[in-house]
Formats: sequence, C-alpha cells, structure tokens
Amino acid sequence: MKRQLLRTVLGSPWWLIQLVTGAKSFRDNPFIGSRRLNRWGLHASRVRVAHAMARWRRARMAHRLTPEHRAQFDANGFVRIDDVLPPGEFEALRRAILETPLPAREMLQGDTITRRIAVDPELLRAAPGLKGLLASPAWRGLTRYIASFDSEPLYYVQTILTRRADAPLDPQTDLHADAFHPSMKAWFFLTDVAAEDGPFTYVPGSHRLTPERLAWERAKSEIVRDSGDYLSSRGSFRISPGEVASLGLPPVCSLAVKANTLVVADTFGFHARGIAGRPSLRIEIWAYGRRNPYYPWKGLDPLTLPGIAERRVPLMWAARDRLVRFMGQPWRSVGRIRPDAQ
Repeated sequence: MKRQLLRTVLGSPWWLIQLVTGAKSFRDNPFIGSRRLNRWGLHASRVRVAHAMARWRRARMAHRLTPEHRAQFDANGFVRIDDVLPPGEFEALRRAILETPLPAREMLQGDTITRRIAVDPELLRAAPGLKGLLASPAWRGLTRYIASFDSEPLYYVQTILTRRADAPLDPQTDLHADAFHPSMKAWFFLTDVAAEDGPFTYVPGSHRLTPERLAWERAKSEIVRDSGDYLSSRGSFRISPGEVASLGLPPVCSLAVKANTLVVADTFGFHARGIAGRPSLRIEIWAYGRRNPYYPWKGLDPLTLPGIAERRVPLMWAARDRLVRFMGQPWRSVGRIRPDAQ
C-alpha cells in the first residue's frame, strides 16, 4: 500500500502533463484510465479539443490539396491515387528498392511478419527516384494535410508476409482506430495487393467526429481499462462490425490495389489489415505521422529538418537497443536483406 501511494505521489505530475499530449494508454496513466474522470467527460473532452485543433491546422494547409483529393478525403477519410508515377519511373524505382539489401528489422504478430527498412541516406542513394517522389507536391500535400502537421513523416520500406498458418491471427486484422485524435499513415505499393492478400481496409467516413462517435468514445473510455482487451486498453480502440453499423457508418471498404498506387488515410478512422486467404507478400513505402494533437502550430518540428529527418529511424532503433531494459524493443534486427526476401 505504501509503495502504491509513493508511486502515485511521484507519478502524478507526469501523468497530469500527459493529459495535454497524445498519451493514450488507459492502463499506464491512472488519470487517463479513471472510470470516474471519464464518466465526468475527461476522455470526451480530450477528443473534442484534439479534433478542433486538427481542423484549425488543416484549414491552413487546405490549399495544398486539389479539390478532387479534398472531396475524397472529406467523404471517406482516405485518398487513393492510382498510377502515381509514369511506368518507366515506377519500374526503375521498384527495381532499385527491391534489389538492394539493407539493414532490416522484423516483428511477428500472430500469423504475420512485418519487416521494416528505414528510408535513410543509404537507401536514398541507392534509389534516387524515391527522393523525388517523397518531395512531390501531391505526396507532401496529402501526408501533411491528413496528419494535420506540416512536418516530415517517418518513412520505411515495409514488407508484410502472411504465411504462418499454424499461428493465431494478426491483431491488426481487427477493426480499430490508432488513437483518439487524427493521425496519418500512407502506403505507396510496390507490389500488387489482391483481395486474397489481406489488403488495407477502412470504414468510409469513420474519421469524422460525429455525435454518435463521440458518445461511443465516451462509453468506451469508462470500461476499457479493465476490459481485458489489451490493445484497446492501450488506447487503440477495437470495434466490431455491429458497433460500426450502430454508429450509422457503412460497411468496411477493402482496398485491393495495383502496384504504383498511393493510399493516405486518417487513422482515427476505423481500419484494419485484411485477413489474407493465402500465403502472401506485399511491399510498400510506408509513412507515419503523429504529433502532439494539442499543438496550435502546424510546423516547428526541428526533427524533420533535412539532414535530421532521414536519420531519425536508425537513431530511434539504436536508442531502443541501448535502453531495451526500460523501453523494450519489439523490432528484431535481421541483418542486411532485400525487402522481398522470403
């Protein structure tokens, strides 16, 4: 009892500070996870303010999107662009990336291996066309507007291998929201993804903070800490198809795509990795953007300056390797391999 009291006293200032950050774990922060505070509206208030700030930041970047892309995002919560690069440019880029062995990390979740290779100076030298793609107005405009921040995302070459038939399903195949506030993920596919390969799925329109969604968030916040649903209690709320329908949302949309397709999505919207019907491999340039949702400014991120931005991922991996006792390290080094290695 004394140890618990001491922990509460010492931790309270930090836990309180986290309320004005993107901290989302109902398990790790007793204020965020408090049934009483959430019954009084703590989580709902954090959600409302975070979305209001995202609307404020996006309004100042709306000019960077074409009317077509803005309408597509407003309606669906994601934007899909087919045939992003001319065929010759795409094939040269694809070949340069897939044929280059680079330092890779892997994580196993259920039946799925996720492999990531950092888009760092070495890869940018090996695949010079990639730098131009990431600097293109359409790419920069979409990723920044949807993230609601004018800062450089983290970039990886990501490989998804689904082949462990004897293992449980990947938890990423459950419909979920990444966090309580808008954030961005993008996929530029280097391989075709058929319906049988477990494509990205999304509930159209679920990125909008409707009264129904806010009420669902509030109800979920009151019970999730002790629900036994580990990922939901860490702040990535899972949702069943029946609950989706009760919110007045349409059925999930499956995005089977051809190579050379870009998808950029707000991952406050409900999404999942589709269940693969066969052993499969897909490879993509994967981008991720999430900052403190309460910042009123859209930029001012020194870590995304040129010369720093492209070195962030290797530095983060190295830091977690050194501090593994305190931070953990779910990404296992597998040496230098090609993205398409099986």
